[in-house]
Amino acid sequence: MPILKNVLLALAAAAMAAASAFAAEITDVTGRKVEIELPAKRILLGEARQIHVAAALKGEHVFDTIVGWRDDLIKKDPDSYAGYSERFPAVEKLPRFGYIPSGDFSLEAAIALKPDVLTLNLEAEKAVEEAGFIEKATAAGIAVVYLDFRVDPAKNSERSIEILGQLFGAETRAKEFIDYRRAQIAIVTDRLANAGAIERPKVFIERSPGITGETACCRTFGPANFGEMAEKAGGHNIGSDVITATFGDLNPEQLVVANPDHVIVTGSNWSAESDLNQFVAVGRGADPTAAREKLRGLMQRPAFASLDAVKAGRVHAVWHQFYGVPYEFVPIQQFAKWFHPDLFADIDPDRTFREFHEKFLPVAYRPGYFVSLSDGGE
Repeated sequence: MPILKNVLLALAAAAMAAASAFAAEITDVTGRKVEIELPAKRILLGEARQIHVAAALKGEHVFDTIVGWRDDLIKKDPDSYAGYSERFPAVEKLPRFGYIPSGDFSLEAAIALKPDVLTLNLEAEKAVEEAGFIEKATAAGIAVVYLDFRVDPAKNSERSIEILGQLFGAETRAKEFIDYRRAQIAIVTDRLANAGAIERPKVFIERSPGITGETACCRTFGPANFGEMAEKAGGHNIGSDVITATFGDLNPEQLVVANPDHVIVTGSNWSAESDLNQFVAVGRGADPTAAREKLRGLMQRPAFASLDAVKAGRVHAVWHQFYGVPYEFVPIQQFAKWFHPDLFADIDPDRTFREFHEKFLPVAYRPGYFVSLSDGGE
C-alpha cells in the first residue's frame, strides 16, 4: 500500500504540473506568432542582459528556469555580472553562448540543453533569417521569440516585458514593472507639459567613445533610444536633426557648428574587450573620480575643445547599458535634472533606482551610473 500511495502521489503531482502549463500563442515584437507551453520550463536567453528584466519579474527565483545565456553580460557589463554572480554563485557554471550574427553561437550546444524557448534581440533578425536559424531551432523543438529594448524601445519595450512575463509565468509582476516605469517617466513628462513653453537645451549624445581604435568623433543617436530619452527629459537631441536611424554619425564639423549646450557620453566597464581603455566606466559601483578623469580626457579631443558645453562643465556620462534595458526612467530623470535643474531640483534619480532595486530586484543597489565634470570641478 505505501508503494501504491507513493505512485498515486507522483501521478497527482505530474498531473498538477501539466495542468499548470498550457499551450499558448505568443506574438513577438516582429509580429511572428509562436506556439509554446507557458510558463516555459527551460529558457535560453539569447542576450544575457535580458536578465535585468527577468530578475525584476522573478526575483530570487530568476535562475530557476534559465538553462543558459549569451556571454555578453560578462563581456560588456561585468559589474552587473559580478552583482548577480555574488548573489547567485551557481551562474558561474551557467552555459554561455556567442552571438548569432557573429557566427559564434553553437546551435548544437543549445539543443543539448533542451530549452523550450530561445529569446533573441530584434537587431539579430536579419542574420538569423539569412542563416535559416529559426527553421533549424524549430525542428529541434526550440521556439524562438524576438524581444526589443534597443532598436525601437518606445514601441517594443512594454511588449517585450509582457512577453518575458508570459515566458516566466510572471504576468502580474510584468504589469507592476510596466506601471512603475510609466509612473517614473510621467514625473518628468507631466511636469514639463505643465511648465508651458520652456527652452530646450541642445544635447549631443556620443555613443560609447574610447572603447577601441582612434578616439574619433562622433557616433550618436537618432530619434530613438538615448535620443528619445533626451527629448522626453526636455532637451533637443541634435542627432535627430540629421539621423533617422537608431544610430548614426555626425562629423566633427557638424558638432562644432551645432555647439550643444550639453554633451553626454555613454560608458560602461568595457575592460574585457577594449584595446584602448579610454572609455568612461560608469555603472554599478563605479569609481566616480576615475570615471570623471576619463570623461575629462575625452573632452580634450579637437572637436570638443571649443564647445560651450565643455567650457561650462556641462559634460556628463551615463551608463551605456540603459540603452538596452527598460530602466530608461532613471536616465530620463537624470537628464531632466541636468537640463532643467530648477524645475527638477527635488527629483533624485539615485533614490529612484535604489527604490526600484528594493521593490523588484534580488541584487543590492550600488550607485555609480552617472558622472558630470561639473560635479568635481576642473
